[in-house]
This record gives sequence, structure tokens and C-alpha cells, in this order.
Amino acid sequence: MELLGQNEVERRQRKVLILSQDSFYKVLTAEQQGKALKGQYNFDHPDAFDNDLMRATLKNIVEGKTVEVPTYDFVTHSRMPDTTVVYPADVVLFEGILVFYNQDIRDMFHLRLFVDTDSDVRLSRRVLRDMKRGRDLEQILTQYTTFVKPAFEEFCLPTKKYADVIIPRGVDNMVAINLIVQHIQDILNGDICKWQRGAVNGHGRTYKRPFSEQAESSSVLAAGKRSHLESSSRPH
Repeated sequence: MELLGQNEVERRQRKVLILSQDSFYKVLTAEQQGKALKGQYNFDHPDAFDNDLMRATLKNIVEGKTVEVPTYDFVTHSRMPDTTVVYPADVVLFEGILVFYNQDIRDMFHLRLFVDTDSDVRLSRRVLRDMKRGRDLEQILTQYTTFVKPAFEEFCLPTKKYADVIIPRGVDNMVAINLIVQHIQDILNGDICKWQRGAVNGHGRTYKRPFSEQAESSSVLAAGKRSHLESSSRPH
């Protein structure tokens, strides 16, 4: 977003936007929230996400509609009453650890990117992030060994096979990032009018699809043309 110059553009006028799968965590019951506050709830399982709402939101985005995306509080593990308004854009990047897990959502993406980050780096980032959120080290490590690592190996890592592009070293891989930036810029300039898996409908609208970071894991989504019509690290 920074290299494309989109961070400086007013939200309503942006041609590229980023959405996170993390916004679609389910509303927890009182019992589940109690477990979450103790680090005993598995936020890395596919069932932790409101996939119906996610699917409906992405469908509306592809159709060029303005949508309201949930706001999630990662400290209290709860969905906030306020939502974020997302306006139509030419390209939408959709990132998250399990964006390739469900086929009906996975098939919406025109380009799938898998950011492959070293396990030690993932763990160190997680520890530093969660400690800033007020969690103690023992709870962080227990949650990691009990839920995060097993879920990564069972649910996230196998989706790597669905990626069109695998990006090692994450944010440090500037060669890969610059290639993606140039690809998106070509789309915005109209130099790329059709995606390999995309289709042009009867109204002449070109669709594009989402992006994901695996660390963790990641995915990319893109939307319809504006004329017809935020990246976060893993929270838990």
C-alpha cells in the first residue's frame, strides 16, 4: 500500500485496499470468552471464523458494493459495535492465516500469495506482540504449543499448495514485494485486463482476487472495477 502510494489517499478514493480475515472472528459466548482470556481458546481453528459473513462480505465487494466490515478487539476477544466502511476499489488484498482453507472462499481469489515466514521469526513476533497486549509469557507459550503450532500444521500449512506464488522471508523479500507492486500497478493502469482464473461478465467488468500472509500464512483478494462499482499481523 505504501509503495503504491495508496496510504496517502483518502479512504473513499483508494484504488487498492486491504482487508483482514481477523476482522471476521466469531462472536464468542460467555464461556468461550472466559477461555479466551485464559489463553485456552483456539483462535487458529477454521471454526473460529464467521465464514458465512466473510463469504457474503467478499461477494458484495466483488460486486462493487460499499460494505461494513466488523471491528474486532484483540485484547477483550470481542466484536466491537462499530464497523469499518469499505468503499469499492479496483484491487482488494485479503490477508489471513486460513483464507485458502474453504474452497468457496478460496475460489473467489484471482491471485493467491503465500508468505512463508520462518517459524522462529513467527514465534518471536507473536511473543513480543502478545506481551504488549498485557499477556504473560507462560500463557503465550502454552497457547502456542497447545493451539497455534498444531493448528498451523493441520490447517494452514496444507493450504500452501493452493498458492500461485510462494514468498519466502516475508517483508524482507523486497524483490517479491516489488514484483507484486508492479503487477498491481499494471492492473490499475489497464495493462492487465484479464486474470488467468478470472472472467469478464456481460457488463464488461473485470474481476480480480485476494492476498494472504502465512506466519502465519496469507492470501490476496481483488474486486471489481471502480467504474462499476486495513494488513494486520495475526491477532491471536
